Amino acid sequence: MNPQYDFAGQVALVTGAASGMGLAAARAFAEAGAAVVLADINQSAVEKAAKDLTDAGHQALGVACDVTDERQAAAMVERAVSAFGRLDMAFNNAGIQAPPCDAAEESAEEFDHVNAVNLRGVWAAQKHELRQMRTQGSGAIVNCSSLGGLVGLPQRAAYHASKHGVISLTKSAAVEYAAKGIRINAVCPGVIDTPMVADMLEGQAEAMAEIMKQQPIGRLGTAEEVAAAALWLCSDAAGFVVGVALPVDGGYTSL
Repeated sequence: MNPQYDFAGQVALVTGAASGMGLAAARAFAEAGAAVVLADINQSAVEKAAKDLTDAGHQALGVACDVTDERQAAAMVERAVSAFGRLDMAFNNAGIQAPPCDAAEESAEEFDHVNAVNLRGVWAAQKHELRQMRTQGSGAIVNCSSLGGLVGLPQRAAYHASKHGVISLTKSAAVEYAAKGIRINAVCPGVIDTPMVADMLEGQAEAMAEIMKQQPIGRLGTAEEVAAAALWLCSDAAGFVVGVALPVDGGYTSL
């Protein structure tokens, strides 16, 4: 049974909300009573996702946003506050994978691209969310790292660098803002059944087979399970939880 939260009167922002873990989180926030701003680089998909929520009786707004552009990240937060008056929770989920590559062969362009989305994108979103939340004196932010932020794997140097960076960004901001009424944490999903992982399973079958051998729970995680962790971290139930990097990985990082 999933825990039940009452987020009525609160406003949540989710990046990367057009599919996968972001969409699952947006739905979960809405079902818990929050007004939800869904942001994604795919404008048509995020607007459809928001419409599906409003058609179901929820308060939702779809916003096109490329998180690698700080101006767009700032405008995203401004849209949220303009539409709903405040910002109480954020799940900075937007991210991309990088193709597996020998560490001696990775291009600077690929390194810059994956870090622009996965690390600088989280930095930009968090920065402008914090500017709003500090005026309120309250808020909760969850940044999406990865099991790749907790371990190292061959041929994943650039991607893992971005996800390790998210954890450091989270911890530093968390200790800075805890006394100001704002809690910041991270989730570290393992191998989750999302469109991005489906592409990896198809295109990198041998590598994924090796990863699955080290999956103690014996299955993929679900987007809803990651969403549940994000909601808990945003809730009063996690009121004393600050600066954690919470594995949601079926036991992978416990081996």
